[in-house]
Amino acid sequence: MRLKQLWWSGLVAAVLVGLVGVTAVAAAGEQFIPVLGVREGAVRSLGIPITNGLIDYLTLLNERDGGINGVKLIWEECETVYDVDRGVECYERLKGKGPTGAAVFQVAYTPLVNALIARATHDQIPLLAGGVGRSVTADGRVFPYVFTPPNTWWSVNTATIRFLGQRAGGMAQLKGLKMVYVYQDNETGREPIPILDAQATQYGFTVQHLAVPWPGLDQKATWLRVKVAQPDWVILRAQGAMTPVTLKEAAQVGFPRDKIVGDPASCSEQDMLPAGEAAIGFICVAGYGTGRHFPLIQDILTSVYARGKGAGPEEDVGTIFWNVGMVRALLTAEALRTAMRHFGNQPLTGAQVQWGLEHLALTPAYIKELGAEGLLPPFTLSCRDHEGGGGVKFQQWDGTQWTVLTDWIAPDQTLVWPLVEASAAKYAQEKGITPRTCP
Repeated sequence: MRLKQLWWSGLVAAVLVGLVGVTAVAAAGEQFIPVLGVREGAVRSLGIPITNGLIDYLTLLNERDGGINGVKLIWEECETVYDVDRGVECYERLKGKGPTGAAVFQVAYTPLVNALIARATHDQIPLLAGGVGRSVTADGRVFPYVFTPPNTWWSVNTATIRFLGQRAGGMAQLKGLKMVYVYQDNETGREPIPILDAQATQYGFTVQHLAVPWPGLDQKATWLRVKVAQPDWVILRAQGAMTPVTLKEAAQVGFPRDKIVGDPASCSEQDMLPAGEAAIGFICVAGYGTGRHFPLIQDILTSVYARGKGAGPEEDVGTIFWNVGMVRALLTAEALRTAMRHFGNQPLTGAQVQWGLEHLALTPAYIKELGAEGLLPPFTLSCRDHEGGGGVKFQQWDGTQWTVLTDWIAPDQTLVWPLVEASAAKYAQEKGITPRTCP
């Protein structure tokens, strides 16, 4: 979208480089956005492009549009190393910065989302945890400050089974098939187990769960068990360094990679290359579009990278996880824009941005206007629904790039939402929470 250029006359944010990364100095009239980075540790292959994509979009808004409705964006990055304690420290360090405090925290991994739920709710700062965190947090009545657009782990998993149903010739053909679920043994990996078991019962397939100790570098025993089981499909939950190890071990035991379907976190181009030929044929879920052909990404190349202001290497632009970070910043910006229509064109508090998120609607027409058609699925949030039920695509690695296999496949909300509501009600009872009443 070519938004009308708005001129902002005020203090120019100075960029500081330090232990916490890129810092923009706060001043009156500026909107502060914290950045929880992951540039170190076992998932840095994902974390670096995610962080850079996020910062690049914020930079685009400042460079091309003068901010959002004349309000300049500033940010500070804090390194979490995919560690919960470090992540909580970063949250506490950044939450009060800027003229109105942190507007929203984008959180990239499930264990940290879970650790911050109570803090963020108390502080009235929304957590934007697109596609990560506990799926139950989609119920905004119980979790008013956690947002998971455009989908949750549970929704993604139902879309995966629908994809496998398409491959089998119909959902009825799943009956009698054998699945193995290979997953990283932490909160992220364990999250889909209830929905997988429910789907196995619903469609009549069997599923064997095989946990891989994190960070997933020793999988020989796991793949020997897969070889013995001889499943029709392996559903994979992996990320970072675990992914290429998985593909190499699968090749070692002769299991076809085109019978492995990975979750969105296993889709990194940066993780396919170390796997070499072992990655060819691997299928995974794409939460967002791949590539740099989208008009919006072309704007970033022109307004940010051509001016020498990119956050990372230009070759990462358009890769899966750079796009993930960029879209998370886009969702943040659209929540701010929505909230400003209600509260005025000024720096907003976390509570005001929470209102903006609950009134966020990305229609196909508006996504096209943004220059992002095909980059992300349409969805609408509300007081009750903090997920949106957006679809996912499936893609296959050909040795050098991803080939898209499907259009957006919608999740099975008729299965997901009863489980979300039941789990949210149980959580509320355990924590002594009185759910909000939503219109």
